[in-house]
Amino acid sequence: MHNLFSGVYKDKTVLVTGHTGFKGSWLVYWLNKMGAKVVGYSLEAPTTPNHIGLLNLDIISIIGDIRDLDKLNMTFAKYTPDIVFHLAAQPLVRLSYENPIETYETNVMGTLKVLEACRANGVKAIVNITSDKAYENKEWIWGYRENDPMGGFDPYSSSKGCADLLVNSYRNSYFNIKNYKKTHNTLIASCRAGNVIGGGDWAKDRLITDIMISVSNNKKVSIRNPYATRPWQHVLEPLSGYLQVGQKLLEEKIEFSDAWNFGPSDEGSITVEEVVKNVIKHWDKIDYEINRDPNQLHEANLLKLDCSKAHILLKWNDIWDSEKTFEKTVKWYKVFYENSQVSTKDDLDSFINDAKNKRIEWAI
Repeated sequence: MHNLFSGVYKDKTVLVTGHTGFKGSWLVYWLNKMGAKVVGYSLEAPTTPNHIGLLNLDIISIIGDIRDLDKLNMTFAKYTPDIVFHLAAQPLVRLSYENPIETYETNVMGTLKVLEACRANGVKAIVNITSDKAYENKEWIWGYRENDPMGGFDPYSSSKGCADLLVNSYRNSYFNIKNYKKTHNTLIASCRAGNVIGGGDWAKDRLITDIMISVSNNKKVSIRNPYATRPWQHVLEPLSGYLQVGQKLLEEKIEFSDAWNFGPSDEGSITVEEVVKNVIKHWDKIDYEINRDPNQLHEANLLKLDCSKAHILLKWNDIWDSEKTFEKTVKWYKVFYENSQVSTKDDLDSFINDAKNKRIEWAI
């Protein structure tokens, strides 16, 4: 596994903010297996159980708040990371309605302080993770491209749009590629992905999580927004994109210091109710009902990404179709709840093997 991504991560010091979260835990697991020296910086894991705790990884794990600039600077100065993957965030739309101040403080000012710590400590490469919800959503049928305007209806989406604008400002002001190797030595990219699923996510108000928790408790799950369409993909798909962008930045390829979309092919964009019908195929204990609450808070109905840029310039492609994605996700939880086993390693090995069989650039 050390040879993936041209072996660039082996023996590199990689700092990941938000490593105790769902996506962050999968990322540090993958980095660890590739031989990177992983430093995680995050709040305590937000749920019990939690994926990071089940993995028992041999990494440096620092419990801290990204809004604490002094602690960030001390951490960066001590471990001198080669590259930073910034994932730490308040990631939930509904919670952002309840607590907009914390959402903006974390997602905007927290990102600002991470960037300042990177700047003060001469980090070579920064990969900032935002969301497809950062785009100004016009509910159109076309996928959003990287140069479409940022926006956001709800506080979460807006905060992610703000974070993306912030990264672009830092790229222009402090990490301008025209001055690379002259006034600075840092390349920065911003990555946006659609809805990700996979084993090990227990965050509230997420569709797959709600379904799996309900079935584990022999309860019927309540489904909101059944006709909302999202680009569903396994968590390993965008992570492969983030890692590939990080590889290019570490290789000092300035043309990759930019914004990137990572999403599934069109067949992966299906409605919430179709998702539920798909997962039932793999665990027949699942039962559900539609929650038609007239006071439902606003969430986007149609949202998809145009990933042509990543396909053409990065030669990145998704590996698993929606059927394989739902199968792997449901089986992860089924094995966990019925046999108390964690199949993260099996899923990663399977994903990498399938990428190699497809001759995907990062895998060969």
